[in-house]
Amino acid sequence: MDIIRRVAASAAPKATILIRILVGAVFLSEGIQRFLFPESLGVGRFIKIGIPAPAISASFVGVVEIVFGVCIIAGFLIRLTAIPLLIDICVAIATTKIPMLMDKGFWAAAHDARTDVSMLLALVFLIIAGAGPWSMDAVFSRARRPRRHDGIHT
Repeated sequence: MDIIRRVAASAAPKATILIRILVGAVFLSEGIQRFLFPESLGVGRFIKIGIPAPAISASFVGVVEIVFGVCIIAGFLIRLTAIPLLIDICVAIATTKIPMLMDKGFWAAAHDARTDVSMLLALVFLIIAGAGPWSMDAVFSRARRPRRHDGIHT
């Protein structure tokens, strides 16, 4: 249980909740849209960019974005839940923004990649800083503190 307390510990400011809401809402929204608009954002998109097993991959990524997006908003084991989303955004950059950079140049890619890069940096921030005091992590951290002994043994 000490490992959970260490992972959940954070000295991040209260304002960290704003970063969590931003990052979590973007991933939650994107995950839902993968199912609402499968041709443009789900299976069809995965086919277009050459992702293997697009039907399975698109559904898997959609579920990951929904579940971990909610976890980010709640501040639930933030350092661990940010990792799958960090992998997700790195794959997105590698499969869509890097090819665009090679094909259309820096400025077109920079324009199109602004959200992806923002999400990447915000996730790195959350991994480093933690979830902050208004989070499930803060609840876990407080609940799992070892009890102090006053030296009296019974």
